Amino acid sequence: MSLGPDEFDLDPTLCHLNHAAVGPWPRRAAEAVSRFSEENSRLGSLHYPRWLATEHRLRERLARLVGADSATDIALAKNTSEALSIIAYGLTWQPGDEIVGIAQEFPSNRVVWESLATRGVAWKALDLDGSADPETDLFALCTPRTRMIAVSWVQYARGLRLDLARIGAFCRANGILFCVDAIQGLGALPFDLSRADVDFVVADGHKWMLGPEGLALLYVRPSLRHTLVLHQFGWHMLEHSGNFDRRDWEPAEDARRFECGSPNLLGVHALEASLAVIEEVGIEQVWRELQLRTAHLIEGIDRHGLELLSPRSTERRAGIVTFRVPGRPAAEIYPELMQRRVLCAQRGGGIRFSPHFYTPFEVIDRALGEVLSLAAH
Repeated sequence: MSLGPDEFDLDPTLCHLNHAAVGPWPRRAAEAVSRFSEENSRLGSLHYPRWLATEHRLRERLARLVGADSATDIALAKNTSEALSIIAYGLTWQPGDEIVGIAQEFPSNRVVWESLATRGVAWKALDLDGSADPETDLFALCTPRTRMIAVSWVQYARGLRLDLARIGAFCRANGILFCVDAIQGLGALPFDLSRADVDFVVADGHKWMLGPEGLALLYVRPSLRHTLVLHQFGWHMLEHSGNFDRRDWEPAEDARRFECGSPNLLGVHALEASLAVIEEVGIEQVWRELQLRTAHLIEGIDRHGLELLSPRSTERRAGIVTFRVPGRPAAEIYPELMQRRVLCAQRGGGIRFSPHFYTPFEVIDRALGEVLSLAAH
């Protein structure tokens, strides 16, 4: 990799294996925020046009990350939940419409669809625990009333990766909308809208993209933008947003129509710098390096007699590796690991480790050593 040794400045006593929760910032993201803060305190908004140029670069980076045609196809939301809500409450539903999803989804990609029950919309969920072929089983839940399939690209608890191209092809053939929560994949795996054929993509920047909380990607297929009813209004989402004296108005033609107010420029500076790191390495190389680390972790889990809960096949894996310690509940192991500065999560009935492309193999081995030490007590 082309990164310098000081690109990440993590405390060497810490085993950071929690990118599926909140990732650490690269050094340059922290420096970008520091510069922005210092400039703001000394010069105020003197260089506001330069800040907006950084915002545009961020949109360009996000467009390249998902394979969108233009930076103007990218809206910046506050978080994944807000982005999903814009979609859910922007579409016009009819009583009896159905949404097909997965029972084990993170609440953000479940509650928003369940909330549409007040409009007569049914959310039908696939139980992954009983599914050997989740795509086929998702398709089997669909009926002529199915309006949308809404799933996470990578399931948060155990890291199952769905075949987006296969689901997208099914949706297109059957006139079904396809919404993907990509938060557990973007920044870790290559994503290509031209292959996945997705209508909506959402993802917060604070996990694998290594950015801050409070800033998320929202992509809406351009042909669908005008079909979403807007429920938030303000100066920023107007077509002529800079003409404050203009009395007539209309929403912007591009994705900015989903952004009602002032941008989160502090977050913009951090996320733009973080994505610069990923682009310099290259997302294909990021994915290769991450696969080496998850394979190393799984080999250690197997070698030490731990129980792997995540998918074993490379086609189904992503960056999440969840495992169980035989004879020890995860609820006991997790707080003890955190006390030993092994940053992880309790998910999916086990302990979830989520390294990234830059994670030293020694950190993975040290964390497994702490697990084994606790298991022996």
